[in-house]
Amino acid sequence: MSDRDSAVAAMTLDEYQRAALRTLNPALDERDRLLDASAGLAEEAAEVLGLIRKRAFQGKEVDQSRLTEELGDVLWCLAVTAHTLGVSLSTVAAANQEKLARRHPDGFRAP
Repeated sequence: MSDRDSAVAAMTLDEYQRAALRTLNPALDERDRLLDASAGLAEEAAEVLGLIRKRAFQGKEVDQSRLTEELGDVLWCLAVTAHTLGVSLSTVAAANQEKLARRHPDGFRAP
């Protein structure tokens, strides 16, 4: 792993979010940016689902490079959607962890 790869791997969620915002389309107003990012979130998640579906039902191996790329697209769309609504990714992650801790205080246990 190169030094650059190590630095990127150690990036916090909020650092990633700030970096992702550098690639916003400046021609979009807030309403259109929100629609673009949130629709993209669904679209990119569907591409991830497509890779998993092919693995589950067609016996195909998941191309790790392609999966990583598609998950990155999901993360970008999530970062922009959250930012446009005034929420940091670290806030999203912390709120989710709090919810999971309440729901499964001792970790998940199958019924």
